[in-house]
Amino acid sequence: MKILVTGHHGYIGSVMVPMLQAAGHEVHGLDSYLFAGCTFGTDDPEMVGSKTDVRDARVRDFVGFHAVVHLAALSNDPLSNLNPDSTYDINHRASVHLARLAKEAGVPRFLFSSSCSLYGVAGEGMVTETAAFNPITPYGQSKVYVERDVSKLADDTFCPTFLRNATAFGVSPRLRCDLVVNSLVGYAYTTGDVLISSDGTPWRPLVHIRDISSAFLAVLHAPKSLVWNQAFNVGRTEECYQIRDVAKMVEDVVPGSRVRYAEGGGPDPRSYRVDCSKLATTLPEFKPEWTVRRGIEELYLAYKAHGLTLAEFEGSRYLRIKHIKQLQGEGRLDSTLRWQDPVKTNG
Repeated sequence: MKILVTGHHGYIGSVMVPMLQAAGHEVHGLDSYLFAGCTFGTDDPEMVGSKTDVRDARVRDFVGFHAVVHLAALSNDPLSNLNPDSTYDINHRASVHLARLAKEAGVPRFLFSSSCSLYGVAGEGMVTETAAFNPITPYGQSKVYVERDVSKLADDTFCPTFLRNATAFGVSPRLRCDLVVNSLVGYAYTTGDVLISSDGTPWRPLVHIRDISSAFLAVLHAPKSLVWNQAFNVGRTEECYQIRDVAKMVEDVVPGSRVRYAEGGGPDPRSYRVDCSKLATTLPEFKPEWTVRRGIEELYLAYKAHGLTLAEFEGSRYLRIKHIKQLQGEGRLDSTLRWQDPVKTNG
């Protein structure tokens, strides 16, 4: 297939693109390159792409493609809370705009990177794809709106699929340290404290970014009848943990570390346990390989090999909201997250 990946230069995209290419697909990218220069280590794969804000995409950007994998978004709750209007503009309205453009251009498949965060406050029970939505952040709400609006575009010529990713973790050339597993390992390695900012009780489904990428590959390869206008929780049902249990695994893996609770940390209302059996049952090609513990080991070894310091870990390179605020403080990015000056890319 000839595939267009939006957000190809991001945390997931920079891992997914080489996997798509290894599977024999021709891959092109579309990205605003907000995080150019935020590379972790020296493994920076060549990913040629168009420097385009998703809000400015045109029909011509989609002509000739067999599928669109839409990853681009303002990712995570703190960043989406920074400017909710821009979050809805980019994550919701631009996503629906892209789907319409893709359909107009004759692209038959549209894979949307949704999120289990749309379940929001779900309590102790396991939730399936039929569960009610209860998001409590602009990020989670934007995913609900996209699924609602893009599903209406489905017809005999256009097949949208919604992949509701569990909370991601794992090493990437565009590392994020604002994700719970990556963060816990980072604090453990750089300070010796496995720092928990909540009371440790919230439940989170967790999934490695390579398994997310494998799920997208399985959907791309599946008969249209199996994935047409379908939503899938992406992860492994058994890899749902309370944060305190993840912290204990980190303590076991990182030598000399110990669990510590931050002062004033209370219960986090975002708590959900997710059943991911539909994806595995529907698409046998999807065979997740990563456990949280294995991911913790991978992260620890990567941080150690890189010589990650506390200043670097807590700096703007790997924390999305700090990087955005830095760019705005320098006058390079405006309040709507549009570039004010040219940015160097490898595209």
